[in-house]
Amino acid sequence: MATAKSTVKNIEVTILDRQYRVACPDDERENLMASVAYLDQKMREIKGAGKIAGADRIAVMAALNITHELLAAKTGAGFDMAEYKRRMNSMHTLVDEALASQEKLF
Repeated sequence: MATAKSTVKNIEVTILDRQYRVACPDDERENLMASVAYLDQKMREIKGAGKIAGADRIAVMAALNITHELLAAKTGAGFDMAEYKRRMNSMHTLVDEALASQEKLF
């Protein structure tokens, strides 16, 4: 069975007070708007620091910062993956115990 294709629409977005038209599938609109808001925030932070002038340079610096965040998250830098796994296993055990005690009631 084929899945229905999402309709692609042109959406007006504003980043650093400049308007852009972006093609976006309907089912991705929410993600696009979150991305626009995040990029706008990063660019405003860079502009507000006053060290870089020009929208092109601000955009490149924002792209570098966001790429750095992405790569750090992918490699787990600044994130203790072992601790995360321990906590998830602990929660899993607690849930299993709670469910087991509930099963005994019925």
